Amino acid sequence: MGRRKILTEQDFSNVVLPVGTDVLGIATKMLGYGRIMVKCQDGHTRLCRIRGKMKRRNWIRLGDVVLVSPWDFQSDNRGDIFWRYQRNQRDWLRRKGHLTMEG
Repeated sequence: MGRRKILTEQDFSNVVLPVGTDVLGIATKMLGYGRIMVKCQDGHTRLCRIRGKMKRRNWIRLGDVVLVSPWDFQSDNRGDIFWRYQRNQRDWLRRKGHLTMEG
């Protein structure tokens, strides 16, 4: 198996970008029970939970770039993680200017 290599720009067509209130963030602390502290690009540090659909499909590690959907209430403190970017996608986000924070 191994890692899948992306050779052309067309292979990035399935990259999910932030829409509406969604925010890019970097995982800073693993808390257990599917919860992670995420430093978001809008300046807030949120306690986020991993959605059940991706909880066992994707493993999130420290320093991973994730896409966070803030809750309707407590939007500055809490949110749901619904996408994890791979290393090459993270580099692409930085090159295109979507991700401006270091991590």
